[in-house]
Amino acid sequence: MSELGRLITELQVHGVADPSLPGNKGRRGGAGPSDHRAITIDGATVMVPVYNAASKASPYSLEADPQGGIALASRASEALSSVAVTSEPSFYSLSTADGTPYRSIALLHGRDVLATTLLQTCIRFRDRTDSCQFCAIEQSLEDSRTIVRKTPEQIAEVAEAAVRLDGIKQLVMTTGTPNSDDRGARMMAETAMAVKKLVDIPIQAQCEPPEDPIWYSRMKQAGVDSLGMHLEVVEPEVRRRILPGKSEITLDDYYRAFEQAVLVFGRGQVSTYLLAGLGDSAESLITCSKKLIELGVYPFVVPFVPISGTPLEDHPAPSTDFMVEIYSAVATRLRESDISSEAMAAGCAKCGACSALSLFETDC
Repeated sequence: MSELGRLITELQVHGVADPSLPGNKGRRGGAGPSDHRAITIDGATVMVPVYNAASKASPYSLEADPQGGIALASRASEALSSVAVTSEPSFYSLSTADGTPYRSIALLHGRDVLATTLLQTCIRFRDRTDSCQFCAIEQSLEDSRTIVRKTPEQIAEVAEAAVRLDGIKQLVMTTGTPNSDDRGARMMAETAMAVKKLVDIPIQAQCEPPEDPIWYSRMKQAGVDSLGMHLEVVEPEVRRRILPGKSEITLDDYYRAFEQAVLVFGRGQVSTYLLAGLGDSAESLITCSKKLIELGVYPFVVPFVPISGTPLEDHPAPSTDFMVEIYSAVATRLRESDISSEAMAAGCAKCGACSALSLFETDC
């Protein structure tokens, strides 16, 4: 087992106390994993929680070291590990012609990933009896840190600047689910086409499975290189509790969608998020991951991190041992397959900053 992998798992489970040291401050609220900032340890850039309740009680902290750098300190050890934080990207200082800040359109994730949420609302979010219980998609909208709908032209403009000024290497696009049968696939296709006209950058699109599978081909033809469709949790009771509305799309529906998408994007170019620590057993997550790999899908296993302001803000994170058990089993199956995070064109698994799985994957 990778020592670095276990350390990063520890940091992502417990969070890190952060006294607002210089650098890119990360993000609060919004879609996907949040309340994080990026740090680099031994060459691996990872997103660690710094803004939620757990991080305030973390045994780990970031401190200024005597040489003027930044160190990771642990209550259990007097030794300090040198780390780096990502700098504020240059494109954050720019705005569109109508005065919209670029950082309200897309954000830096990890070290070199541009991420955006095309639609910052969801058909389920306003009814917490129907919404995904961990989701904070509209928080950043309510705080006026983003805009409700990013146009293809805005995303393309920001992507071009981010590649030119900051060396961004991939674009990840997600969305709140709209009230349409394509479930956001149309927006993904339109935006990918606009981006590829300005800059040649790998793109992952993320949406719920569209009702008509023709949208997989349409997204691919428009310039989407890889696709994410996120299960999050897998046991039926846990799905009903954590994803009360989204669980109406059954596991069988997802498996069928994965088969259809892999036919278009290819093995290893379709991925899904699995959030460990919300009630699924390690056995269930490992069994599901094996099935996904057989289908040609990369199971991006991530420790659940509670986000402030959500129904699950006080839900405990999983233990390090729980995560290591899952990572080790899933990584073994990945090594036996023709699927790897490195081989993905774009996406969260390609970035790997929100999980330690890729470090276990390469630990032969």
